[in-house]
Amino acid sequence: MRKTKIEIARLIYKPKLPASLRQGITIKTGAVSEPDEDREELKKLFPNTYGLPLLSVESGEEAKWPAINVGVILSGGQAPGGHNVISGLYDGLRHFNSRSRLYGFIGGPSGLVDHKFIELQHDMVDECRNTGGFDMIGSGRTKLETKEQFDSGAAICKELGISALVIIGGDDSNTNACVLAEYYAANNMGIQVIGCPKTIDGDLKNEYIETSFGFDTACKVYSELIGNVQRDAISAKKYWHFVRLMGRSASHITLECALQTQPNVTFISEEIKARGMSLDDVVDVIVKSVVQRGNDGLNFGTVLVPEGLIEFIPEMSKLISELNDAVSSSEEFNKLPTDDDKKYYIMQALSPESRDVYLRLPHKIANQLTLDRDPHGNVQVSLIETEKLLIKLVSAKLKKLKEEGEYKGSFNTVSHFFGYEGRCSYPTNFDADYSYSLGFTAAALIVEGKTGYMSNIRHLTAPATEWVAGGVPLTTMMHLEKRKGQIKPVIEKSLVKLDDNPFRYYEANREVWADSSNTYLYPGPIQYYGPEQICDATTETLSLEHPYNHM
Repeated sequence: MRKTKIEIARLIYKPKLPASLRQGITIKTGAVSEPDEDREELKKLFPNTYGLPLLSVESGEEAKWPAINVGVILSGGQAPGGHNVISGLYDGLRHFNSRSRLYGFIGGPSGLVDHKFIELQHDMVDECRNTGGFDMIGSGRTKLETKEQFDSGAAICKELGISALVIIGGDDSNTNACVLAEYYAANNMGIQVIGCPKTIDGDLKNEYIETSFGFDTACKVYSELIGNVQRDAISAKKYWHFVRLMGRSASHITLECALQTQPNVTFISEEIKARGMSLDDVVDVIVKSVVQRGNDGLNFGTVLVPEGLIEFIPEMSKLISELNDAVSSSEEFNKLPTDDDKKYYIMQALSPESRDVYLRLPHKIANQLTLDRDPHGNVQVSLIETEKLLIKLVSAKLKKLKEEGEYKGSFNTVSHFFGYEGRCSYPTNFDADYSYSLGFTAAALIVEGKTGYMSNIRHLTAPATEWVAGGVPLTTMMHLEKRKGQIKPVIEKSLVKLDDNPFRYYEANREVWADSSNTYLYPGPIQYYGPEQICDATTETLSLEHPYNHM
């Protein structure tokens, strides 16, 4: 099959590894680790995998490890670097014993349950090194939560001689890994379970996990695009670009892209919620920048909007909650013959406050809230075009200000949603190295008999050779949370912390960015070849959180 020059070049790229993983290894045991909250409840739920120690993988003597069969699962949405986790796992297993075998379960967790698999051979793995996407074995969002699923997975593992599973995914997927590890340990099934931290959203991180793989690449892809439209804006001098970015639950992507590109206006959902800002407050922030710039003859700019912003605005969150309550369990609503009938039904179900908010929404947004429902009858927030909602509301206020003589500029807009463009890009050098190291570390944990751990790489702002490999117990990251009316153990999503360095840096500079056009940054395309300080550099977020001090 024909390949592009970049495909050929990336296939032969050799990911860098921590020095401790290059020869023999030894596992050093650290302090026993426990979650910050819900300890007694979690100890009862996970008696076999709770209270495990932190682990570090260090250089050791060469040893003979037995051959082992391992299964790997890609779970959830795509993230650049997934293929490198698999290739790192494959190479790691072969490094410890060349007779070890790796099986990929097809289509995500359902492949384990439905016994759909393929043995991963050298040629197949080589074909996907340093490439984007999850097409090697596919992914899926099936939750592993029932005894029947666990037992079905155990049956195929027994048939194939598999004694360890690696689940590559986000917070929900690694919650599955935690539950699965406990079940297999409790029933003496002889199946280890190791997780790997994946998500472009960046919301799987904590004091043990510095970042998830895929975040670096996605943010650099989006920042290139934002830089491009900023260059267009400053060239044409007549358009405001409104950019919605992925990240429903957390605004890490939007914050990182703001740090890389310095747009005029950026919204961080967590700040909106913390300050109790109304929809009008959000609109006023944009209007202020547009008016100031327009009156100075600058009729252009950029606005960054996180995908989940609308859920963090208190009045909109209340409206969505009431809409879900009114519709999700209503057979009467589903039987109504026309859209007008459905809207009338909803109007009667809303509180006076939510009804006022609903009536002020543009027609298209109101329709999305009312008529576009998921299979459970809930609002599909990710489909709401928040950037277009803001454009409509800002335009209305500017029209009024122009009539009053307070605004002299013009307001022409272009809207964008940057989402899938970043999920399957070629991984950056950082993500290629990081994800490969995560896979190799998972292999090290497996051959040393560990289960219930997440593969972990620390000191990520240092050169890759100085990274520290290890494992953190999955139960350490768990807490109890209400999901669909039930209290369940889950790995907590990490939101943007308003008192941490990345947000504080953004907060200290945003007023200057709002008024100026000389502060735009243009990151350009992801670079693979050139000075290491450019090609291998990680995100601004990670650099601000974990500044590297050369020892």
